[in-house]
Amino acid sequence: GKISAAARAQDVIDHLRPDLLINLGTCGGFAGRIETGTVILVERTLVYDIIEQMSDPDEAIGHYATWLDLSWMKNDGRRTTNDGRLSVIRDLLVSADRDIVPADIPMLVEKYGAVAADWESGAIAWVAKQNGIRCLILRGVTDLVSPGGGEAYGNIELFHENTKTVMKRLIEQLPYWLE
Repeated sequence: GKISAAARAQDVIDHLRPDLLINLGTCGGFAGRIETGTVILVERTLVYDIIEQMSDPDEAIGHYATWLDLSWMKNDGRRTTNDGRLSVIRDLLVSADRDIVPADIPMLVEKYGAVAADWESGAIAWVAKQNGIRCLILRGVTDLVSPGGGEAYGNIELFHENTKTVMKRLIEQLPYWLE
């Protein structure tokens, strides 16, 4: 989840002092908003499961929202591309310390325009930003969730099989993004 992702990101930054933090992984897509296999070049992250009851909840969520500076990239993903195997879009990725709750999807779409969610990227992006480290996040959609449920919920084999495909392709494509 977010706590271990943030701790590991800070540990890597403290001990290895990288110029660039790379986060490759998977995410769940919102049915009707994105397709399985699509890769998101993340330009912004938002942690949406913060529950603030003493002050402004939107302000608390805004505090942990992160814009990633991708201006250093030659291949910046400003357009939707297709390499014949994976579609790539540049978009927001929302994060929470849980799988996507189907009932949350309409709010996430309406309030943030979200197309997909994961567990870690929001925390990793925020830690990188706080440390002044460039961050590249590429997440591949392994499964779709709709307000009616998730295709991998109760079907972990689907997630595992799609994860193998997505991660292989992300690793193969990584040199393109680092040119």
